[in-house]
Amino acid sequence: MFDNRFKPQAQGLLIRNARPAGFAQPGLPPSVDVLVGADGIVRDVGTGIAADDVRIVEGRGAFISPGWTDLHTHVWYGGTDISIRPEQAGAARGVTTLVDAGSAGEANFHGLREFIIEPARENIYAYLNLGSIGLVACNRVTELQDMRSIDIDRTIAVAREHRDVIVGIKVRASAVISGGWDLVPLKLGKKIGRILGLPVMVHVGEPPPLYDDVLGLLSAGDIVTHCFNGKQGGSIIEDEDLYRLAEEASRKGIILDVGHGGASFSFDVGRAALARGLKPNTISTDLHNRSLDTSVWDLATTMSKLLSLGMPFEDVVVASTTAPRRAIGKPFENLLGVGKPAEFTLFDLAHTDLVVVDSQGASSTLHQTFEPRFAILGAEAIAASRYQPEAGHRCSHCGGET
Repeated sequence: MFDNRFKPQAQGLLIRNARPAGFAQPGLPPSVDVLVGADGIVRDVGTGIAADDVRIVEGRGAFISPGWTDLHTHVWYGGTDISIRPEQAGAARGVTTLVDAGSAGEANFHGLREFIIEPARENIYAYLNLGSIGLVACNRVTELQDMRSIDIDRTIAVAREHRDVIVGIKVRASAVISGGWDLVPLKLGKKIGRILGLPVMVHVGEPPPLYDDVLGLLSAGDIVTHCFNGKQGGSIIEDEDLYRLAEEASRKGIILDVGHGGASFSFDVGRAALARGLKPNTISTDLHNRSLDTSVWDLATTMSKLLSLGMPFEDVVVASTTAPRRAIGKPFENLLGVGKPAEFTLFDLAHTDLVVVDSQGASSTLHQTFEPRFAILGAEAIAASRYQPEAGHRCSHCGGET
């Protein structure tokens, strides 16, 4: 996930006494020191490491994981009416890599790249919206009205031109977006994906199309975002046949992504699925300016919600780090190794009594929360903390299709 946009620092970095989580690397001690060179490359991993002329970050028993990666965000700030700035969801919240989920289509992707992706401190990748205009006026001007909304040739050309940062095709498969067009946009997205060798991320919501039919068109590596939504006609716990289809999809390698958002995550659905052994493969926020101060807040809070519903700690960490990296085709193995680019999150698991809500307005009290302390990008340690919503903005429900 590290790239050449990270500038060498004047000093190296030494992280002391941190507990590895989510790396799945045999032989790691329970507590490690990590030495990062000024060039951002890991130079040593062990215990009792000594080094001169380095910045020291004292872990004091905090956890160190691969850098948190949010697979579903909207950060085309100024290019759409729904997007936030990358820094609102990124390193200051412990997140080192952001994936924009279809804010831009072929007609405006160049702006997302020039004005957002390239200047950002974080690594940013993107799913290219099937609709040419993307989410310019989200849910007010649909990006998938009819075939006039899609330019297949230009979409393929833009994806090829920006293949270093485009990681898939985004399709919002919901009647709120495409009316009665049903499965046609998804079929077109899948066709383009096959031509490009890219997966599809599909948003499921109010039918048509049916969640059931969407799953039937997907293949290994494709992503269903909003997998635990609580919408009528789209909830996997209101329909046993759909639940079994979701289980089968997961077994086939289709990625089930949380994609919390302002309207797309239910505590009841998540709790029931986890109780039956169906876990999301990836945990993401669907952060945008309609969900930031309402039900979502940040990735740390979303991770904490899944933990509270019974998802094991290590699985939560993997679903927020290496699993989304794998989903976008980036390195995900042996990330805490000598010679690897340094991209980590240092965090605590705190005991709290924090009241939160899901997208349906149901409340729950979190007794443990992920609390980011530092985002490590190369030799830079960026202080991080969990987001605190502005007073007066903790509303119980943010309606709509996002």
